[in-house]
Amino acid sequence: MGILMIGWMISIISGVLMALQGVFNTQVTKQTSVWVSASFVQATALIICLLAWFCTGRQGSFSGLFHVKPWYMLLGGVMGAFITYTVIEGMAQLGPAKAVLFIIAAQLIAAYLVELFGWFGAQKVGFDWMKLIGVAVFIGGVILFKWKELFS
Repeated sequence: MGILMIGWMISIISGVLMALQGVFNTQVTKQTSVWVSASFVQATALIICLLAWFCTGRQGSFSGLFHVKPWYMLLGGVMGAFITYTVIEGMAQLGPAKAVLFIIAAQLIAAYLVELFGWFGAQKVGFDWMKLIGVAVFIGGVILFKWKELFS
C-alpha cells in the first residue's frame, strides 16, 4: 500500500474518530458540564499519549519541549482544550452533522490559507484555481445541506 493510500486511510479514521468523539463528549457534557467533560478528555488523552510513548521506545524527550522554536508552536494543547469545548458546544447547538459540516468547512479554508501563505512553517504552495474551486464546491455543499433552513 502506497504512502498516499496510508495517508488517506489515517485521515478517514481521524475524521470518523473526531465525529464520534464530539458526539461522545456532548453526551458526557449533558451529564456533567462542558469543562468537566473537556478536562476528562484532555486527561485521558494525556494518559494514552504517555502510555504510547512508553510502549513505543520513548523516542524524543520532554526536555526537547524547552527548545521548540518559535515558542507559540507549543500552544497546540491550549488549542486542543478550546477545540474540545467548541466541538461540544457546536454539536449541542447544531447537532452532529451540521456541526461537523461547519467544522470541516472552517478547517478546509484555514488549512488552504496556511498552505497558500506558508504560515507557521508549513510548506508554501502556489495559488491553484482547482483548490479554490474545490473550496467553493464544498461551501456550495454546505449551503445545499442547510438549504431548507436557509430558505424557509
